[in-house]
Amino acid sequence: MTLVLDPVTILNLIFCIVIVCLGYWEYRKKDSLIAIYIAITFTLFGIAHLGIIFGVKSSNIFILTIRSIAYLVIIYALYKTAVGHWNKE
Repeated sequence: MTLVLDPVTILNLIFCIVIVCLGYWEYRKKDSLIAIYIAITFTLFGIAHLGIIFGVKSSNIFILTIRSIAYLVIIYALYKTAVGHWNKE
């Protein structure tokens, strides 16, 4: 296994880790479902970035599947927010 130490991918992974931590923190603090969905999305993006760092090609079906699921999670969360299903009023 060859490591690909691309600075952009590593930086993206670091940002994903920060966003996941903040999303989880917000979820625990305010019970915010949108925050946990954002954390889940960026966890999936982080897994894809890790795969690329460990030498998996970005066009690999594993990476494409993980990224597609991440996009679908955030689309679902934004849709639920837009239609007001998560309002606590």
